[in-house]
Amino acid sequence: MRRGRFAPTPSGMIHLGNARTALLAWLQMRAVRGEFILRVEDIDIHRSKPHIAEQIIDDLYWLGIDWDEGPDVGGSYGPYRQSERQHLYEQALLKLSQGQYLYPCYCSRAQLLSVASAPHGIASEGPAYNGQCRSLTTEQRLVKAADKVPSLRFKTPEGNISFADQIAGLQSFSASYGGDFIVKRADGIISYQLAVVVDDAAMGITDVLRGWDLLDSTPRQLLLYKALGLNAPSFAHVPLLYGPDGQRLAKRHGAIALHSIRAQGISPEKVVGYLAYMSGLIPKPEPVKASELIEHFEPKAVSTTPFTLNEQILEQLLL
Repeated sequence: MRRGRFAPTPSGMIHLGNARTALLAWLQMRAVRGEFILRVEDIDIHRSKPHIAEQIIDDLYWLGIDWDEGPDVGGSYGPYRQSERQHLYEQALLKLSQGQYLYPCYCSRAQLLSVASAPHGIASEGPAYNGQCRSLTTEQRLVKAADKVPSLRFKTPEGNISFADQIAGLQSFSASYGGDFIVKRADGIISYQLAVVVDDAAMGITDVLRGWDLLDSTPRQLLLYKALGLNAPSFAHVPLLYGPDGQRLAKRHGAIALHSIRAQGISPEKVVGYLAYMSGLIPKPEPVKASELIEHFEPKAVSTTPFTLNEQILEQLLL
């Protein structure tokens, strides 16, 4: 049985970009009669808001997306909120530590920014790390530990990592792209990279469809799967949606959050029609139910070109 998922972070209301990813991930599983799971990625308690998680669930149901397992319906692989799965992450950290994949890092954020040699690396995690704490002696670590609680970093190897993406095609990255990466922050928060690997494996996820912005996170996750002795899922990364300002859709584009669109009385069929059009699934934006897209859906039908929501399209959608 194939199993897919949508895993939103409840730090901001779900917008059209998130909604499109959710719709495509749902269609991918429904088209093959697989199981679809909703997981709330609220592990960062400083950013996550419970009322937003509830709004996301309500917005998805309104759109016509349902799930077989999730925080509101339960299931055999719960809990379905990351904030309740901390013990699994700690077990994974212990296994990685025993395999000598980790080391403590005492660098502050300011230090990391100052030593960056070039503005590259994975955008969500800052500039590439230069590895300065990797070669510290035991004595040096003891001295630094007296002043600062360390984060934990994963040692990236040399060589290349290649994988076949169902939408983006064959991909190849340097295994050390972005440098050694954090799996546990100094404040105790588990990193996205580790939590998503642990959860997808524990929940038996076979297919991950997500946004293009996470494409370069995949090599790191493949390294973690291997180090933990877990089977990796198949990946499919969809091109992003951009707002009228040319920037990737985000919380700042409040007018195109689903709850705002709903408040204007716009039908879910109209929204689904536009999302399907933006994804290359239908030739023009016209009202359609999410369930009506299932029969002919396949990942290779999804457009590989980013889509910009210009003022004209937004005006037509919000009429």
